[in-house]
Amino acid sequence: MIHAYAAHQAKGQLTPFEYDPGELRPDQVEIDVLACGVCHSDLSMLNNEWQFSAYPLVPGHEVVGAIARIGGNVKHLKVGDTVGLGWFSGSCMTCYQCMSGNHNLCASHEQTIVGRFGGFADKVRCNAEWAMPLPPGLDLKKAGPLFCGGITVFNPIVQFDVKPTDRVGVIGIGGLGHLALQFLNKWGCEVTAFTSSDAKREEALAMGAHRVVNSRDPAQLGAVAGALNFIVSTVNADLNWALFLNALAPKGRLHMVGAAPAPIPVPAFTLIGGQKNISGSPLGSPATLSKMLEFCARHQIEPITEHFPMSQVNEALAHLESGKARYRVVLDNDWS
Repeated sequence: MIHAYAAHQAKGQLTPFEYDPGELRPDQVEIDVLACGVCHSDLSMLNNEWQFSAYPLVPGHEVVGAIARIGGNVKHLKVGDTVGLGWFSGSCMTCYQCMSGNHNLCASHEQTIVGRFGGFADKVRCNAEWAMPLPPGLDLKKAGPLFCGGITVFNPIVQFDVKPTDRVGVIGIGGLGHLALQFLNKWGCEVTAFTSSDAKREEALAMGAHRVVNSRDPAQLGAVAGALNFIVSTVNADLNWALFLNALAPKGRLHMVGAAPAPIPVPAFTLIGGQKNISGSPLGSPATLSKMLEFCARHQIEPITEHFPMSQVNEALAHLESGKARYRVVLDNDWS
């Protein structure tokens, strides 16, 4: 039996829950959970904000742990290996996207907390291709958020060939943004942080920003007009997008990884005149995840985390929902 914490209705409290996962499939591994990050997507699923949650629901998709069992077809991993698991827990491995290395774009991918039970538990299963070995040098109890928040902002750096000579911007200095600042700084870029909170100015500079702009101040936004080659937005909020498009240099890109609630109004001539782009991306492929983990180990990049025992999962979720988290919340496994 697997022991977990589950909600039985939308916006419900998580309570102890156990389930029989059945036979381990040949292409699966079972992971003993060491720690699991708490993400805003867990809250969205708990509250059924996206209208496809199923209950009982066991959240948790930023898992770090040790492999306890492997299926008969798994050859590249062994019992005892330390691995991480993120939003995706399976892909078909036969479609064009999988065969071309874009498993994260597989139309029939499996999601760790959608229609199955996630990592707020003592164990969790996944297809072996999504159990990512951790390189030496990473703090295992802090690494979980890299498998969602980290890869979400690292993936577009790779996909869109951001260069060390680029001037870049990060909108929102939270769970995703604080990692984007670190990545882009170590990538070699000149980094501008956009934040609505002047209280985060010194923290943003310490995390890798070279300049901090108040995103609510049109004058400060105007001062960076035409300056940036790439801007990544990590916020789930509607902003004055025209000001950020104006901050792009010719051929610049505004890239969305935060889910702004309303459609983004974009006059065609704003794009045409400067040959500008707007894009979005999900989390990355296993290959990109591996590249990110190696990059983090090489440059000592890690999430800034706050820790709760897993038995205090409801308190941890309330702390995240209050907006007080600095910057990622992690549950440490305390199952007896």
